[in-house]
Amino acid sequence: MSMIGLGLVLLVTGTHGSYGLAGSVTGAYVLAMAAAGPFQARMVDRLGQGRTIPLLALGFGVSTGGLVVAVGSGTPSPVPQAIAVVAGASYPLVGTYVRARWTHRLRGTPELHTAYALEALFDEVVFMVGPPLVTLLATTFHPVAGVLSALVFGVAGGLAFAALRGTEPPVLRRTSRAAAKARMPWTVLAPTTVACAGIGVLLGGAEIVVVAVATEQEQRPAAGLLLAGWAAGSMLAALIVGAVSLRSSPFTRFRLGLAAMTLTMVPMPFLTNLPLLGVFLFLAGFSVAPTLVASVGIIERSVPASRLSEGMAWTSAGLAAGVALGAAVVGQVIDIYGGSAGFLVSLAAGVASTALAVVWLRDGRTAEPDPAAASEVTTDAPS
Repeated sequence: MSMIGLGLVLLVTGTHGSYGLAGSVTGAYVLAMAAAGPFQARMVDRLGQGRTIPLLALGFGVSTGGLVVAVGSGTPSPVPQAIAVVAGASYPLVGTYVRARWTHRLRGTPELHTAYALEALFDEVVFMVGPPLVTLLATTFHPVAGVLSALVFGVAGGLAFAALRGTEPPVLRRTSRAAAKARMPWTVLAPTTVACAGIGVLLGGAEIVVVAVATEQEQRPAAGLLLAGWAAGSMLAALIVGAVSLRSSPFTRFRLGLAAMTLTMVPMPFLTNLPLLGVFLFLAGFSVAPTLVASVGIIERSVPASRLSEGMAWTSAGLAAGVALGAAVVGQVIDIYGGSAGFLVSLAAGVASTALAVVWLRDGRTAEPDPAAASEVTTDAPS
């Protein structure tokens, strides 16, 4: 998860030298993942994780291998972008399905908040290890080495996760009447998804900027360390959030987190010294995990249990779509104005998301009992 986006940027720029092309390939991959995510999650909710995730993982492996061949051989556009669409659409949203398992086990208990924070912490550990590893592989050995490693981790991890049947949520088969009543709370889900898209623009754009700034200063391998420091700050914040009992609602925490993420972007366009940039990125990381944990809390509170994976997939889709947009826009900005200017895109995205969450997002009611549960049938997955 933490290697594929940066790996594609390093692969394309290492073989073609264009951040614009890198942004379009990465953007096609992430945008396809965003568009397919809710439909993939609905299928997983209906058929079960153990049945669907292995097929998705294998499809991801084959298509990502084809993407490596296309980029490495210099295949002209739009072929790499088209293959990237297939790879992104088949990527198994393991983070969503892990959180669905926690919710199945702990919904309605105080421990659920801690579980979400634990998952955010593990995500940040992954983002501490992944960027330096993919940068080392791509810059020291070969530009394709980073993406190939991400392919191996993705397929092996997806298959291993699917094999953990003991924690898999039950499959909910619903009558048409029950399904009709288990409606999505779009008045909450829509603004949360759009705000998450803004977060994606901020994060995805900043990631490419860090690579560009390090490259401009002829210290390209340092990009992975800078991004790892950013993840380290977020990991520490996840530890703190998971250890304390929070009285504020996830809606309030989400708005405050967005405002904090925006403020941390203000000095970034003016930082050209890499050690100083690393310090500010580390501090900026403290606002990331709490904001993402709050967004998951909003979905858990608002979405029916039988459509939980789908609800989480919508916010993941918004985040991924934002990353795609941020990668494409920032890539063009960097090609024209230079590396640091790309941070202005992230700053603008933060301002827009914060304003949207304040004006549009209203605190939703806790999800009422799911009428679909009355016709629940467990198949394969233990309850």
